[in-house]
Amino acid sequence: MKRWIIVGATVWAAGCSLLAEKGDETRSWSAQKLYSEARAALEEGAYARAAELLEKLEARFPFGRFAQQAQMELAYSHYKQGESELALAAVERFIRLYPDHPHLDYMYYLRGLIFFNEERGLLAALGNQDLSERDPKGARDALAAFMELLRRFPESPYAEDAAARALYLRHALARHELHVARYYLKRGAFVAAANRAKRVLQEFDDTPAVEGALHVLAEAYRNLGLSDLQADVERVLQQNFPAQAKREERKRAWWQFW
Repeated sequence: MKRWIIVGATVWAAGCSLLAEKGDETRSWSAQKLYSEARAALEEGAYARAAELLEKLEARFPFGRFAQQAQMELAYSHYKQGESELALAAVERFIRLYPDHPHLDYMYYLRGLIFFNEERGLLAALGNQDLSERDPKGARDALAAFMELLRRFPESPYAEDAAARALYLRHALARHELHVARYYLKRGAFVAAANRAKRVLQEFDDTPAVEGALHVLAEAYRNLGLSDLQADVERVLQQNFPAQAKREERKRAWWQFW
């Protein structure tokens, strides 16, 4: 009895497959036709339709002349639909399979965009979050992707935009680290505050967050009783940010007097 049930189920599944194929308007389309229709869907912003056609093109003509282009545009279609995981998987697969492709720089750029847009909401709302509990991994991944593009393809047409986004990410990540350092300082976690401040100085020494990190570091050392280290940091502040250092000194003198 079980055998007949299995056979019946197999026949039913095959029948459903045939019916589905019969109702598929694309079943007789050539690779050229599938690609042309997918491109038209992309240009119209119909990304779900484009992805569907590109997947059929890949499945039916995996070694044809449109296959590689279809994989690239499938990754883009997933990206435009907000399907980050699918887009990233498609990008990584393409990079792995076609390391010498003439448009490989675009795939590195797209990988950066996927991470960038994934984290943009987090970075735009840093002040509303408990920053000690989250690390903007996507922003770091985006920065790494853009930097790899700039390293490997400095003449790429995407290099200028990638550099601008990388600069934005560096500043945003530096602000994030400074927020976390201040968070720890406010709560009396002076060692953690000092470590975060030092991370800003080590990794993001070309950003405006450096000044704030030096202030956090000096204050953390003061609370830890590390007067020599505090004096060293305050000397650096005085040399590089003299006006702000004087204001901080006056504020501290007033506070200590009372």
